[in-house]
Amino acid sequence: MRYFILSLFLLFSFTAVAQLSIVKGKITGKVIDSETKLPIEMAIVSIYRIGETSAFYDLSTDRNGVFSINNLLNGDYRITIDFISYQTLVLNSVIIKPTAIAVNLGNVLLVSSSNELDEVKIVAKTATLQNKIDKMVYNTSNDLTSQGGVATDVLKKIPMVSIDIDGNVELQGNTNIRFLINGKSSSIFGASVSEALQSIPASQIKSVEVITSPGAKYDASGTGGIINIVLKESKIQGINSSINLSAGTRLENGSFNLNARKGNFGVGIYFSGNKQLKTITKSSSDRVSYNIAKDSIDRLYQNGVSPFTRSGYQTGVNFNWSITEKNELTATLGYNYFANNTSGMISQNQISSLSDGTIFSEIISERNATSNFKNKATDWSLGYKKAFEKEDQELNVLITSSYGRSANGAGQQTSYQDAAYSTSGLQSTNPGQDHQVELSLDFVRPIVKGFTLDIGSKIALEDINNNVVTDTLAVDGSYVNNQGQTYGFKYKRNIYAAYLSSTFSLFNNFLVGNAGLRYERTNTTANFVRVTIPDYNIFAPSFTVQHQFSDDNSIKFAYNYRIERPDYEELNPFFNISDPHNISVGNPFLKPEISNRYELGYNKNFNNGANLYLSGYYRYNTDDIQPLTTFHSTLTINGTDYTDVTLTQRYNIGSQTNIGASVFGSISVYEKLNLRSTIEFGERTNTAPGLGSVSGFVYRANLNLSYQFEPTMMGEIFGNYRSSQKNLRGERPASFLYNIAVRKQFLNKNASVGITMTNPFSKYLNQRSTSYGESFNQVNVKEVPVQSFGISFSYKFGKLEFKKGESNESNGQPEPAF
Repeated sequence: MRYFILSLFLLFSFTAVAQLSIVKGKITGKVIDSETKLPIEMAIVSIYRIGETSAFYDLSTDRNGVFSINNLLNGDYRITIDFISYQTLVLNSVIIKPTAIAVNLGNVLLVSSSNELDEVKIVAKTATLQNKIDKMVYNTSNDLTSQGGVATDVLKKIPMVSIDIDGNVELQGNTNIRFLINGKSSSIFGASVSEALQSIPASQIKSVEVITSPGAKYDASGTGGIINIVLKESKIQGINSSINLSAGTRLENGSFNLNARKGNFGVGIYFSGNKQLKTITKSSSDRVSYNIAKDSIDRLYQNGVSPFTRSGYQTGVNFNWSITEKNELTATLGYNYFANNTSGMISQNQISSLSDGTIFSEIISERNATSNFKNKATDWSLGYKKAFEKEDQELNVLITSSYGRSANGAGQQTSYQDAAYSTSGLQSTNPGQDHQVELSLDFVRPIVKGFTLDIGSKIALEDINNNVVTDTLAVDGSYVNNQGQTYGFKYKRNIYAAYLSSTFSLFNNFLVGNAGLRYERTNTTANFVRVTIPDYNIFAPSFTVQHQFSDDNSIKFAYNYRIERPDYEELNPFFNISDPHNISVGNPFLKPEISNRYELGYNKNFNNGANLYLSGYYRYNTDDIQPLTTFHSTLTINGTDYTDVTLTQRYNIGSQTNIGASVFGSISVYEKLNLRSTIEFGERTNTAPGLGSVSGFVYRANLNLSYQFEPTMMGEIFGNYRSSQKNLRGERPASFLYNIAVRKQFLNKNASVGITMTNPFSKYLNQRSTSYGESFNQVNVKEVPVQSFGISFSYKFGKLEFKKGESNESNGQPEPAF
């Protein structure tokens, strides 16, 4: 694996050096309406080599109608510009030569088509990965191996993001990530991030934005950064729709989108759902515990199987109304649902012996357990944007609300081979409600050329109610309420924030960037017994500076201050006794985790779409929140004794230092083969008073190969390896997954059929993890089913029912640019 990493690194480095010496040209312009003189956003600009019939590069104009085609060698080119309900414009003989490497076409006028179109097809090729000054954007349009999958399948492809076999996400080695959907928070993530991500079909995702160094306008929460999942929508005139269906041996997916727009008003609806078919995970555990003198040893063997199913769906509607050219109103309403069910049977063998091997006690038992979880969330938002006469000056007001309801039921019953032990068991129900409201106000004003000021404020209110009812199995076989494990609690957290930031350009554009300061005050109340959670204030500075050597070659440096507030589940002092030998509990005395992060990044774009991105980072966390496991030969909880128990609880255990780097490269080999790869590596050091210091090297590598067999057929292979990782008291397992996919398009590329395979030659992935403490050592082994085969189908269609400019007759206003 080390030679593989080194070889790829050298490949991209040599490519960069070879192409840096070539002077390349560019073609720029601005596309506008010939009548209204308004800019046209999303116009398709294609460039051809003279004598060729296929474009070698396509792009879309930005919101100001501007386009820029970079990395062009000397030569004669033909350019076409298209947009719905406009006549195609052809520009012949656009020449790049040593004496004119930069060609500015100025204002390019598109003329409205005189005939109404019956059907419309839009084809725009977007770079798979776009590296911007404040974020990295991964576009999913050509992601074949994720077709028919879920959000976690998409995230595996993104540089700096890694996912373990259980669906837990890390961003540059940090799990404390703030997840957003279309830039807004949602209570769907409050119940379970991994469950929520596995309920979102990949076919619904337009792009994923990764923000490792968020600026002051973003919430300071999330020491790992922010991941924003952007769902598909359309602002195209007329009606368009898409259908995506997939079926497989482990997962079934389906989604439907319908968008309609007439003049300055648009509406879209969507529905998507998925179901993970029953999978059976095999697991085993071997724990050895001993007393201080180590003259007696207890050993617990656990071996079992756990069938598991998951299902979920999302539906919603969104509205967009351009009231006038400078006033826009947007609204969304969505509903999300997901559920899972688990059952299992575990054989247990407890052996107590002397150090010489003499056995004096053996207890053989069987534990049957079930759990089911449901979560329903309703989200809505209302936004208003006001543009002013001064260019780039605008006001944004946004209110969002999310209401979630969850129900968690669990039960376990243990029967013993020896009749001297009576059957024991617990069952519990845990219904809860989560209500979040956010109100934000943002104002942007250009002060002078090259300097823009942003100010804003935000209020975030969260209210959680939870009720836990636990019953204990009595000797007569009935269940009796367990008062010590039955209670209700209320949790409220209010965050009040304000920020000031600026974007700037210095030294004749030698440096561009942004800098800001965010203030947040957190007020938390909870009716935990004998617990008062103090209020706290933070000031979070951040800045990013970038220097562009050329239009396709830049370097940036960023710093930000982040915090990780403990969630109510981490604070809740309720004991989870679903496995009486492995118990967990919250810690109401947790303090927020503080992070200081530095990042240095270099980006280089090459001719024909090749790209190289290098980054290094340093992150230092204080009051670092991590789980700590301790062993108890006997643990008494509310009057009940549990024997041979490990208790896991989270603490502010000290500090954590992360130093790492990542390399992303994309290159076209010939014209049909494309290679993308990410290599990440780093060292994590955990230091805790009284527990010492543990350092561990970790790395991740993935490789994506795509091949265009013909214009309507493409294949893709993706492999991802993640190394093991040492923690403060244990080691997490390594994993390797690979996918193979083929897609065939037909009906003029409006429809496609795809075949996907995941780990086709291995049914299970073995996951071996270890944990240890002062008086125990434990080895856990899981055999996770990963093999799957699937087929997917997608169809998109559109029909323009409205002529361009039709809305002008009704309100006298020119049609805004979209």
